Amino acid sequence: MTLKNINLLFIALALTSTLLTACKTSENTTQNTGVVYVDEETADWGYAEDIEEEDGPYQASYTRYHDLLHTKLEVAFDWEKQRLNGKATLTLKPYFYPTGGLVLDAKGFDIQKIALLGADTPQELDYRYDGMELDIALGKILTREDTFDIYIEYTAKPEELPEGGSMAITSDKGLYFINPLNEEANKPQQIWTQGETEASSCWFPTIDAPNERCTEEIYITVDKKFKTLSNGLLISSTENEDGTRTDYWKQTLPHAPYLFMMAIGDFAVVKEDWKGKEVSYYVEHEYEPYAKQIFGNTPEMLTFYSDVLGVEYQWEKYSQVVVRDYVSGAMENTSATIHGEFVQRTDRELLDETYEDIISHELFHHWFGDLVTCESWSNLPLNESFATYGEYLWREYKYGRESADEHLQSDLKEYLQQGGKDKKDLIRFHYEDKEDMFDTHSYSKGGRILHMLRKYVGDDAFFTAFNLYLERHKYTDVEIHELRIAFEDVTGEDLNWFFNQWFLDKGHPELEITYEYKDNLGQVIIRQNQDLDENPLYRLPMKMDVYANGKKERVDIMVEHTADTFVFALSDKPDLVNVDAEKMLLCVKKDNKSMENYIFQYKNAPLYLDRYEAIEALADFSSSPVAVNTIISALDDPYKAIRTKAISTINSLSKNDIDAVKEKLVSLAKTDKEAAVRAAAVSSLSLNFGNDKSLISLYEAGINDKAFSVVGASLKAINKLDKEKGLLSARKAERDARSSLLYAIANIIAESGDQSDLAFFQRAYPKVSDFGSKYGFVSQYTDYLKKQPVNIILEGLPLLEQMSVDENTWFIRLSGVQGMSSLVSMADEKIKNLQELQVSSAEIEQYEKLKQEVKEIANKGIEQENNNMVMMYLKGIKNK
Repeated sequence: MTLKNINLLFIALALTSTLLTACKTSENTTQNTGVVYVDEETADWGYAEDIEEEDGPYQASYTRYHDLLHTKLEVAFDWEKQRLNGKATLTLKPYFYPTGGLVLDAKGFDIQKIALLGADTPQELDYRYDGMELDIALGKILTREDTFDIYIEYTAKPEELPEGGSMAITSDKGLYFINPLNEEANKPQQIWTQGETEASSCWFPTIDAPNERCTEEIYITVDKKFKTLSNGLLISSTENEDGTRTDYWKQTLPHAPYLFMMAIGDFAVVKEDWKGKEVSYYVEHEYEPYAKQIFGNTPEMLTFYSDVLGVEYQWEKYSQVVVRDYVSGAMENTSATIHGEFVQRTDRELLDETYEDIISHELFHHWFGDLVTCESWSNLPLNESFATYGEYLWREYKYGRESADEHLQSDLKEYLQQGGKDKKDLIRFHYEDKEDMFDTHSYSKGGRILHMLRKYVGDDAFFTAFNLYLERHKYTDVEIHELRIAFEDVTGEDLNWFFNQWFLDKGHPELEITYEYKDNLGQVIIRQNQDLDENPLYRLPMKMDVYANGKKERVDIMVEHTADTFVFALSDKPDLVNVDAEKMLLCVKKDNKSMENYIFQYKNAPLYLDRYEAIEALADFSSSPVAVNTIISALDDPYKAIRTKAISTINSLSKNDIDAVKEKLVSLAKTDKEAAVRAAAVSSLSLNFGNDKSLISLYEAGINDKAFSVVGASLKAINKLDKEKGLLSARKAERDARSSLLYAIANIIAESGDQSDLAFFQRAYPKVSDFGSKYGFVSQYTDYLKKQPVNIILEGLPLLEQMSVDENTWFIRLSGVQGMSSLVSMADEKIKNLQELQVSSAEIEQYEKLKQEVKEIANKGIEQENNNMVMMYLKGIKNK
């Protein structure tokens, strides 16, 4: 038989039909004519029910005793006490069974009044309250035919609640007052909320469960100088005689209570229009000129997602607001997304990072999460995996598949680095805390799984199933099997095998692929082995490309045993067999290709991931001039991430090979259109030619680059050549610097700065907004302090206290607390040395004072810390 110019034969063409019937094929893929599956070990399929070791108690969906239909809120604020004074009117009915009581979530309230509303005078009701739940006696038995209104007057006191949180959402107080007394310079007064997972009940009484839905209206009374934002539309604004204003917001479409939101502050508002709906961006006034550069692709995203899903954006408007000290990255509150302050960027900062993945992620939630909501936190991937894949879809549409596949690669790395070592079911019915669900399984792994599902069923079926799932379940809650059923209804295929192994089981495939060409038989043999030590056996449909005689042929294969062997008859040895040609598998693989295979793959295989994989692998063949030349040729690759990968790979080559590309690196540093490539080229030149003073003019020119990443790399390079010039250049660069550049400057000042540079850290820290830069900045500040006289360290402690105790993000507090610990250790060492030298007691007393003040800061931290790791360090400082 001939399939285009590649002959595919069975291992023994003369074998009887008995052997043929023993070969496993699959009804859900095209039969692979001529491919033999050698079943070397019987498959042993595992299912989610085969749980050997639980990670916590079974977490059922919340039982619904009542149906919450509508929530009306009237709220005002006590900024000094950081409290909300509220009136709530809840419209409900019994869900099915008759009942005479109602239980509401209400965390940390003072309750003034609870009444049942009716045609006549409100009837005050008896209730019990334990500080977390309101147990209300309705005074009569109501059936599912009865709708009733409950009125509650209350005061919410979020600052008096014990604080919890997770990696993704670092606090669960629900309601946050930022700079409430307006005493912090360079920080606006704001109020904002964060409802996920179950913190909306920290600011209004509700049934705080993801499988509950209601419409809402909210009257927000604030000082006239503030703007407000909430779900739905602003219906009216009424100025009051006391100098306040009451804004009335109303959403007529039902959504889950955790998606309720408010944001209050002195925002600049930039508005656009999408199909008659308002699209608006609430930012600090400084960033008003850049609002459309930051968020300006939003209308196009709305169109793209509406079109590709076949379900138009449902909500009344779409707003995005940026707030200070946010406890998460962003939150998809219905029609009003909140972003952390790191999203606010100038035109120069946007050259290095746009955070468009986050913007698209939160918008895609308005279909998957808001319109169709997970019924329980166990099913959280039905929200987060979809939103993560929404990032891929936007990149693919707007910037092409190479950009999208780079994102896919990043998701795999994130999962393997964080979740791959602590393997959990994706849909997890056993956990200790609902916050545990917010991990790289629910986000990165889940997005990759959806991509594999798309590649298996095909684009048409994939998006048709998405449409069916959304139309069938909009304005309701869902569990994983409803997604499976939607795909089965579209494809006509039983997909339990796919959902069982990927959504309802833990782990990932670990594959080893080997290749053999038997010249005497004219056969190429591909063997794939699955490592089952820590993983279940996977069924893996995939594409395989065979390159031979100047042609490429694609075949469908199914890996489904511990060991699978595929044999092809070829008259000549193939140039390349590219297993998983779509590069879609979520797996760890050892691919035993030759150097010649990888060189051919870089030059001929079509995908970004093909080329990246080839360049990465060719680093192991750096003794070969042919491999080195291929790596060097990748400096001219059309895609930026391959060029940066080539630069980092060149850094590991021999000195002669690196010397040969010096001028090419100079050219990239000067002229590449991508800031990331220019910065990488500067860093490579500094690394490999660190003492070459002929490059100083290049680095000085780099200081004037518009992209801060290039400026930072250039400053570091100058500092390596000339410490004095580096420090002077870093100090000058502060004037126009923002977040990531301030971190680069801090690196240099921490190394060489003197007492006068303390003011730099004090000025710069409030301007560092993105998490990575802030974490590093805190560490550099500690390094700087340790090199200063004790009086300067003491003067610098208030800022370290702010970093270690007041910072919202736990891992930034951790960096500060680790710095405090190192200061105490340093002080102990200094005291010991001074005592041995019999130096005057005055200096010893200063170091003792330093230890005491650091311990006092630690005691403050202990009183309010909720993160176990940070608490461990704080207690360690106290006990030193």
